[in-house]
Amino acid sequence: MITFKTKGLVLKTVKYGETSVIVTVFTELFGTQTYLQNGVRTGNKKGQGKANLFQPGAILDLVVYHNELKNIQRIKEYKWGFLYQHIFFDVYKNAVVLFIVELLQKCLKLPEANAELYYFIEDAMIHLDEAEDPVVANYPLFFALNLANFFGFKIYDDYELGNNILNLQEGVFQKEYPLHQSFIEGDLSYTVSQLLKVQQPSELSQIKLNRQTRQSLMHSLELFYALHIPEFGHMRTLAVLQEVLS
Repeated sequence: MITFKTKGLVLKTVKYGETSVIVTVFTELFGTQTYLQNGVRTGNKKGQGKANLFQPGAILDLVVYHNELKNIQRIKEYKWGFLYQHIFFDVYKNAVVLFIVELLQKCLKLPEANAELYYFIEDAMIHLDEAEDPVVANYPLFFALNLANFFGFKIYDDYELGNNILNLQEGVFQKEYPLHQSFIEGDLSYTVSQLLKVQQPSELSQIKLNRQTRQSLMHSLELFYALHIPEFGHMRTLAVLQEVLS
């Protein structure tokens, strides 16, 4: 049977049987895939080490079997694709990772290959691992705004003083209030414009936000995604994120 080398980001891991797991991975080659992996959850140290590789957010180098006709695939070989220094041990960064992973789960529902999106996500995770605290606080906003670009509903930054009402339904700044309530204005729309101008994550430290503004923006972006992704619902990690980053 043919095998393929691919990188992947772990989105979800569910226990299966005594020692196995079912893992959802967003892969470089095949998009979102589900794998059954045996012998991961054993009681010895070796087993514990294997299980650590399948934590949500982990970046892996994989050798996989792939059959288009099957819903569940198999992994032949796996190892760290990038070994984080902080993400799994830092409570702030881990909260951001769990938010990112949940957002990805809600958006990546079909097994469509998108290597460019994979590279964006991997790069974002590595930058988060290396980021300073002032950057981490704004990282969920930065990630959510940039992720939207890959799903066809990006916000275009044409903000100016006379064009400062952000229509979340259309993803544009405009002069007039829309006929619906899905919009933000004032400091919130200005801050979105500032975040859209950020080229490198390190620049996020220059955007000073208080807890209330950050909370309001996170809820606005949740609404923004719900308007564009079918059955998006609410994000469970948002409350944890807001508590941790307060």
